[in-house]
Amino acid sequence: MEHVERLCADLAAQVARLSSDKLLNHSGVPQVTLMYTKQHHPRTPVLYNPGLVILFQGKKIGYLGKRTFSYDPKNYLMLTVPLPFECETFASAEQPMAGIQISINTVMLQDLLMDMEEAGFTGQKDQSSGISSGVLDEDILCAAERLLDVMEHPLRAKVLGPQIIREILFRVLISDNGGALQALVNRHTHFGQIAKALRRIESQYADNLSVEVLASEVNMSVSAFHHNFKAVTSTSPLQYLKTYRLHKARMMMMYDGLKASAAALRVGYESASQFSREFKRYFGVTPSDEMARAREGYALTLVETMIK
Repeated sequence: MEHVERLCADLAAQVARLSSDKLLNHSGVPQVTLMYTKQHHPRTPVLYNPGLVILFQGKKIGYLGKRTFSYDPKNYLMLTVPLPFECETFASAEQPMAGIQISINTVMLQDLLMDMEEAGFTGQKDQSSGISSGVLDEDILCAAERLLDVMEHPLRAKVLGPQIIREILFRVLISDNGGALQALVNRHTHFGQIAKALRRIESQYADNLSVEVLASEVNMSVSAFHHNFKAVTSTSPLQYLKTYRLHKARMMMMYDGLKASAAALRVGYESASQFSREFKRYFGVTPSDEMARAREGYALTLVETMIK
């Protein structure tokens, strides 16, 4: 136990050394983002892409409907679909939050599963939810240590980094949490069908997408689609689409400098006033207030909206 605590402390210090003042920092390893902050970030809406969040210090709590997920040096967070939820970050100058976010590459995951199945791996029980937490054991921490080590050298980061990520995914697949990760690339389960619909939303969110069209594309009745969609995302298809559009518009305003009306049109809103009302209802501030806070250099948790 003491060894694990010392390891986490060392890894947190290494993340601090590799990071800047931003909450999210690029690393030399594809798929990996460094997470570091000395500030408490209150509960706010975020949208993560599929990935693992591993913290070595500090704590984050995710809120999805009536469910909560704590991720800290004892538990990692895993998302297997792009998922809007709310997140609170606990950190201070004395004890910063430090960790990594690993994006899941489905091609890498499929290749890994093929190798494992050839060696006799039968898999874990499928899970329907798109978000879960798992025990952060010493094997994963040791792999994370090597992952941070190679970031110090560009050549090692490029060549060895993906192999270490593959090992971390392997560790998750053989754990009790493996079924959720395996379901991400299994097209023949309800989860796989909903994941396909979510990819359609992700690529065509500005289009006039209807529940009927999405359901038919995955060969489900509307009622079955609603049921399975909510099991994965904890929300309805239309609410998910609206939330996704709001997050995308927010990013366009913050990073591309678009005005609210232009961002609203870009993501599929026909009425700028409706967009402003829904934006304030969801984020708690108007689009203009959000832009003002950004100009003042406000440290937004927006950077955790990991959609590109």
